[in-house]
Order: sequence, then C-alpha cells, then structure tokens
Amino acid sequence: QVQLVESGGGLVQAGGSLRLSCAASGRTFSSYDMGWFRQAPEKEREFVAGIKDNGANTYYEDSVKGRFTISISRDNAKNVVYLQMNSLKPEDTAVYYCAAGLYLYGRNWYSSRKYDYWGQGTQVTVSS
Repeated sequence: QVQLVESGGGLVQAGGSLRLSCAASGRTFSSYDMGWFRQAPEKEREFVAGIKDNGANTYYEDSVKGRFTISISRDNAKNVVYLQMNSLKPEDTAVYYCAAGLYLYGRNWYSSRKYDYWGQGTQVTVSS
C-alpha cells in the first residue's frame, strides 16, 4: 500500500514559479515509478512529468519541457517527489495529481490507467 499527499499549490502570476511536493509513504514505495498529472476543468487528466523509481530517468510532456523539473528525494526515510514549475502560464492552471505505478515504460507513462495510487490533488492557478 502506498499513500500520497500533495502540497504546494496556489495562485501565482504568469511567469512565476511554484514547487509541488508529494509525500509518499508505504513499505514498497521505493519500487514505484512516480508521475505528475494535471486536470483542467472540462478536460481529461493529462501526463505532465514522470521519474523512474531510482531517479535515473525523467520524462516530460512537450508543453512543459524546459519549464518543469521532476525530482525525488529519499532522505531519512522521507520519500518526497517534487515538481518544480517555472515560467508558469495561464494554461498551466489545473488540479495537479501525484501518482505511483510499477514498471512504467514508453507510452505507459502517459496513461493514467497504468498508475496504481493517486493523491488527492492540489490546485494550481496561474493568472495572466
């Protein structure tokens, strides 16, 4: 069992930055690949970024490449996945979700159905 809790969302002006955190717990968390998704009103949930369980590889949706950075920290038994978001745009406005899945590869990263655990989401609003 894996529990995920997001934080760090808020209201920011266009061009600003936010850092989202996802605190993960559970005995088998270290085996999971991690992803961030987002869902805007009346739109489908979409993949934003992903990172392998060992942190060796990262993946990004095209519109956030060069602006967002995903990272993972496993210090002192605290497991946290971060999403650093820079140069934010109004179209980045959405609820952002942290998710965990096993053995993700290729196109599986982009499919929400391939993830087993989800956080409750955190709202990010970018004003123009």
